[in-house]
Parts: sequence; C-alpha cells; structure tokens
Amino acid sequence: MTRIIELSQIGGPECLQECAINLPAPAVGEVRIDQNRIGVNFVDIYHRVGLYPLQEKPAIIGVEAVGTVTGTGPDVTGFAIGNKVAYAGFPAGSYASERNISASQLIKIPDDLHPDQIAGSFLRGMTAYLLLEQIGRVSPGQTVLIHAAAGGLGQILVRWAKHLGATTIGTIGSSDKALAARAQGLDHAILYREQDFETAVMDLTSGRGVDYAIDGIGGDNLTKSLNATRPFGITATIGQVAGDIPPLDLRHLTNRFLARPSILTYVTDTENYHRAAHAWFNILRQYEFPAATEYPLSEATRAHADLEAGRTSGAITLVTPDDNTPK
Repeated sequence: MTRIIELSQIGGPECLQECAINLPAPAVGEVRIDQNRIGVNFVDIYHRVGLYPLQEKPAIIGVEAVGTVTGTGPDVTGFAIGNKVAYAGFPAGSYASERNISASQLIKIPDDLHPDQIAGSFLRGMTAYLLLEQIGRVSPGQTVLIHAAAGGLGQILVRWAKHLGATTIGTIGSSDKALAARAQGLDHAILYREQDFETAVMDLTSGRGVDYAIDGIGGDNLTKSLNATRPFGITATIGQVAGDIPPLDLRHLTNRFLARPSILTYVTDTENYHRAAHAWFNILRQYEFPAATEYPLSEATRAHADLEAGRTSGAITLVTPDDNTPK
C-alpha cells in the first residue's frame, strides 16, 4: 500500500490526513518512484488554505520530491529501475510514499551529488536561479535585499547573490537565525522586530536604496520593499505569508520595476526546467547548505504548523517509511 497525505478540505494543518491507497501500474509515459524525501514549500500551504485553489478535493498536495525509480510504464525511455531522480512542478501530488509521474518531469540526480543535498531544496534552488539570474540579472557591485534571509529560500538567495558578487542585506526574525544567514555570506542583517527595515536599508545604502529587492512576505511589506529600492531598481514579489497584497498605488512604481514571477510556471517549459535544475546542481557542487529539517510523512501537519509559525530555518522535508505497508 502507498501512504499518502490527503487534503480533505480547505483549512489548517489538521485538514491533512494520512491514509493508504493502492497505486496502479504506471501508465504510458509514466515512471513509478519510491519517494525518499518530499519537499515542503510555502506553495503547499497556499494550496491547503485555498489561496491557490486546487481543482478537486480530496487532493494530494506537494510539488517536489527525490527518490528512486522502481518501475516504468510503456514508451518510457531514458530511465531505468534504480535511477536516482528529482522533480518539481505541477501537477501537485508529491505527499506520498510512492508516485506515478510523467517521465518528462524527472531529472536524473548527477552521480557527484547526493539526493539528500537536493531534497527539499530543488524548487527553492530553481527559484533562486529564476530570481537572480533571469529576473534580477544580478551582477558584481549590486546590492540585493532578501527578506526572510534565514529561511530555506533565503539562505540560498544569500549564497547565490554572493556568488554573483553582490552585497546582501537580509531581514531576519532573531539573532539566532541571523547566524544561519551570515554563514551563507549575508553582509548586513536587519532584525525586523527591532528595526524598521526600510529605514535601515536607506541608512546602509546612504539613501540610495537597493538595486534589487526580493519580497516573499507580501502584505504592506511589499510597499516598503518598493520604497527601499533605488530609482529604476527592481522588486520581485514571490509570496504573501503576511497576508494578501493590498491594492498597489501605481505611483509607487514611478521609476521602479515590479515583477511577480512564478517558478511553477517557469519550469513548465522543458528547456527552462533543465537549465534551472542544472544551475542549482552547479551551486551545490561549490557550496554547502544546512541539512533539511526532517519530519516523518505521517507528521505533515506538524511540518506545516512549524513552517507557518516560523519555527524552522532552511529546507524542510517529509521522510517516507522504509516500506510502503500500512503502519
């Protein structure tokens, strides 16, 4: 039997329920994966609370995992039993111990990387590539503002921005979390509970503002991020953990650029998907990141609660049992 985490209705973490199903044989073009590690991302929370609605209920949420190929359907080429693979993107459905998925969504994990390096970081790593290499096109000497710089995405953004030669400013929730961001090279930490980040950014940049701001907070934070960006600078809004983004006065965009990119849309293009994946693999070959915080698959509710409450830093994964029989 395959263990899954099913979303029965829109709501809190308690709406995630573990159950068992019989997984059919892989269909034409599909591969079966024994999923060892399943990434937990904020988009999963957005699906759970209905901010980004899924079409059907009950549903299995989750958009990334790493695992081992255990079977192939008809007309599958390029993959064999035993291959270590990763995937990220739609359709949702990764919160499961096993999954049948289109072979076109899989990327083989290079022999020189361990699957645990990619677990929980795959979508975030590709997001960093999109934000820094494609949207911001960050170059040496620029200054980048990264919100939640100690989070799973934040730490990757800090390290990658430093790799590109940028000066990094990050907002952080606590002194302890600041240590994690500084370990990735963060130049300036702003404790947002103690300082107004907009004022602090202007002080750090001598009133100029940053070249690029990456805002995954949303709410009124976005307006402040725009204000902290230099004339003709760029702000990317990539989330809204603080709540819905209020209507934006277009006067705030005078001489400034605003982008709202979606990695899940970007990777629907196969060329983009592979380019972003291999760019992330190259970063992993050069730098180390903290191991993901792990939760048993059966404790997906706790993983969601901890992520929402800000009790974690770095990547988060759900670990499946060693076998797929009911416990």
